[in-house]
Amino acid sequence: MNVADSQRVAAALEGFGYECTLQPADADVIVLNTCVVRQSAEDRAHGRLSSLTPLKQSKPDLVINLMGCLVGPRNLSELKERYPDVDVFSPPSDIAPLINFLSQREIHHAQIDEINTRNTLLDEELPLPRPDIGQVSAFLPIVLGCSHGCTYCVIPSRRGGERSRSPDNILAEARSLVHQGVKEITLLGQIVDRYGCDLADGQSLAMLLGQLSDIDGLLRIRYLTSHPGYLTDAILEASARLPKVCPHIEVPVQAGDDKVLMAMRRGYTRDDYRKLVARIREYLPAGSIGTDIIVGFPDETEDQFQHTVDLLEELRLDVTHLARYSPRPGTPAYRNLVDSVPAAEKMRRFRILEELQERVSSEINARLLNTSQEVLFENRAKGKWRGRTRTNKLVFVESTDSLAGVLHRVRITWTGPWSMQAELIRS
Repeated sequence: MNVADSQRVAAALEGFGYECTLQPADADVIVLNTCVVRQSAEDRAHGRLSSLTPLKQSKPDLVINLMGCLVGPRNLSELKERYPDVDVFSPPSDIAPLINFLSQREIHHAQIDEINTRNTLLDEELPLPRPDIGQVSAFLPIVLGCSHGCTYCVIPSRRGGERSRSPDNILAEARSLVHQGVKEITLLGQIVDRYGCDLADGQSLAMLLGQLSDIDGLLRIRYLTSHPGYLTDAILEASARLPKVCPHIEVPVQAGDDKVLMAMRRGYTRDDYRKLVARIREYLPAGSIGTDIIVGFPDETEDQFQHTVDLLEELRLDVTHLARYSPRPGTPAYRNLVDSVPAAEKMRRFRILEELQERVSSEINARLLNTSQEVLFENRAKGKWRGRTRTNKLVFVESTDSLAGVLHRVRITWTGPWSMQAELIRS
């Protein structure tokens, strides 16, 4: 989501005549777009802000914009007091404060008396994003914020409640990205399945997938992140029916124990998730599934953790994104629960699941050895061309040809848990 927001900021600044520079010392405007999902990310943001102080002192006209989840309504006055060198504070996905600040400054310099400024830019007024030159895959936010309220999650308090963007603006943005050379679009939402639930016209993610599939030049569509309580059969049916929609579902389970899931306020049980995985595999038999798991949630016992281990072993999912529980101020878990699992124990549990998933992923990927796979190549990395299969498997091939943005069939020659090597199949 932050990558998409940053590209939109870049497009807006280019509209003002600015150009991107890779060196902060050369910049007239620096935008620090922040994430606070984990404490480590928030700590890095504060460290980066502090490191900009000498630069601001040497260049008083430098504009520093703090943007993203670090900027919340409850802590704005504290941030302004802590960072007096920051000129503009922008909430997540909101570029209006920076644009209004720069507009006012330009008008002040030109000694113009009037300006029509707004406190917020409407979705219809947002500039279309500019992907990086040669970018093959781009993110496209369709649901902003979240209203579900998992007890560990800071997103609702930082990004606000759930808001679906209008389908017309999403389609216009998708066409713009494709016109600029993008071949694959990933639709984003904290709970992407809930797209359209707050719109009056009955719009849904399943409908949007069909509308995006009609865009000429768009080769692939992905969406994330799904939620076990909202991933409907209609979405799965559309994913199976539409050739451009990739058969890869990211649907976090977070824990494999019912009491922990209830404490997290996830809204489903272990058995519900098991049945959902079976449904996904029924609709997408050749597809892949990714999940998220938090270890060390407050009061998680060894037996409850073992339930998570057992569930992962049973379901054999393609990828698992692991995190150790981190208390986040502003969340129900922070207010009501004690972070009772020691850090060393969290790490032990993390390693157990990491080793389990590495073994499972290795075994799943080994079945692809010597098979033919369609890969969309994105860029070069470590001297090879890097791309992904429709099921989101990372593939590397050697080639002297330029493969950026090319769909090409390959033969898998080596498999590992996190990536595969291949050779091009020449027609």
